[in-house]
Amino acid sequence: MSLLSPNQVVENMIQAGEAKAKLPVKDLLIRGALAGAFLGFGTTLAYSAELQTGMGIAGAILFPAAFVLIILLGLELVTGSFALIPVAVMDKRVTVRQMMNNWFWVIVGHIIGGVFYAWLFTIASTQFGHVTDNAVAAKIIAVSQVKTVAYKSLGVDGFIVVFVKAMLCNWMVTLGAVMAMTTKSVIGKIAAMWLPILIFFAQGFEHAVVNMFVIPAGMMLGANVSFTDWWVWNQIPVIAGNLVSGFLFTGAALYYTHRKAETKKVLDMAKQASPLTSPQQG
Repeated sequence: MSLLSPNQVVENMIQAGEAKAKLPVKDLLIRGALAGAFLGFGTTLAYSAELQTGMGIAGAILFPAAFVLIILLGLELVTGSFALIPVAVMDKRVTVRQMMNNWFWVIVGHIIGGVFYAWLFTIASTQFGHVTDNAVAAKIIAVSQVKTVAYKSLGVDGFIVVFVKAMLCNWMVTLGAVMAMTTKSVIGKIAAMWLPILIFFAQGFEHAVVNMFVIPAGMMLGANVSFTDWWVWNQIPVIAGNLVSGFLFTGAALYYTHRKAETKKVLDMAKQASPLTSPQQG
């Protein structure tokens, strides 16, 4: 059967986390950069669809295509790893140092890929500065300001809001990564991971890697956003919020319920077998 049990899914999560934590830096950078660029492609596709149809949901329906590319090609997405690698640590397959090493270099790769695609898109959308009325470019400028200076204007409340929106985002994104492990069918994987990603994007929650494209792109296109605005009022709290929800609500939650159930099953089988084996042992 193509459908896997929740216990099998958790084991796959642990194995995936272990494999990711043991990748060399070269692979972390390359795979992270590609993932960052692909999410940039997905974002501009979503904004184009929204502007062409006048319906934001149209963009949300299409955006998960970028996530599908990342998962099926085995690339590195740090937001997914916020759920996968900690379970490998809890299962004592990898160390905390290996986990932190993965997260650091993948984030560096995301920034490289996101900023690189932002630069290319800026050239394409403005025809190297000769066009100033591109609708998608204007959308990116507006979004980058909403994601930074708008939170800044709220002070501490803005910081709390962006953190919570980041938590809500990665609850769904990590579920997308896990749902892809529920089946061996390619079509099944695509369908299973599509829905959680659609849910997060349609509601405007905060995704750290998407923002590594959107905000630099907005800055390149002329948004009134500083480097400090980007990192203090968005990138740092968003990474933190993505980490908290990915680890607690997906990784730890699934691990402690299904891994514990599997352990109990093994112990029960051992107890059932013990009366049969004890006479022989005596």
